[in-house]
Amino acid sequence: MAKIVWTKRAECLFFDRVEYAYTEFGKSTSLKWQIERKRIEHQLLEHPESYTPERLLSDKRRLYRSCHIMRRFKLVHYYAKTSDTVYITDIWDMRMSPETLKKRIK
Repeated sequence: MAKIVWTKRAECLFFDRVEYAYTEFGKSTSLKWQIERKRIEHQLLEHPESYTPERLLSDKRRLYRSCHIMRRFKLVHYYAKTSDTVYITDIWDMRMSPETLKKRIK
């Protein structure tokens, strides 16, 4: 079973989204974010390469994958086989320019 490591930026972005959801839409929407996170993490623990490669990041040296979280966002991650670890690197708001994601992922 793989491990999951959230980068500091991804963790901050996630909690910013949860806080925003709570403030703007209420407790139930905030809870949906947290439930989605647990669902995705469970999937990644069992099957770390199960999500689709992110086409916008195909020119990077790592194989980045992404999955939708709450319809308008993508959770961007990669799997390091040698350490059996999934690194969650970003949460991208898909309403933003694709160039934004490309610049944020080094």
